Amino acid sequence: MATMEIDGRAFEVDGDGFLADPYIWNEEVARLIAKYDGIAEMSEKHWAIVKFIRQNWEEKGMAPMIRSICQVTGLRLKEIYQLFPLGPARGACRVAGLPKPDGCV
Repeated sequence: MATMEIDGRAFEVDGDGFLADPYIWNEEVARLIAKYDGIAEMSEKHWAIVKFIRQNWEEKGMAPMIRSICQVTGLRLKEIYQLFPLGPARGACRVAGLPKPDGCV
């Protein structure tokens, strides 16, 4: 397992930087991962996406489809990429503390 260090905190991650243990996630961890990914500050829109992704994963054991994220948050795909430059799977799911989603390259 690899380690990601952010602001003096170390997290075990897989080879793609996703948390090895998604149950250690909390809002502080989310802010640190976002910072690591180049997101200086988490806005309400960031949190709406992250919380929906996290809730879906906790209830269904998987990340939601991007279409569902757009419908629930009212954001367009372009806006999600502006908020999470690494994209909804690699960026938003990492910040949400999920394991690497299936189909994420």
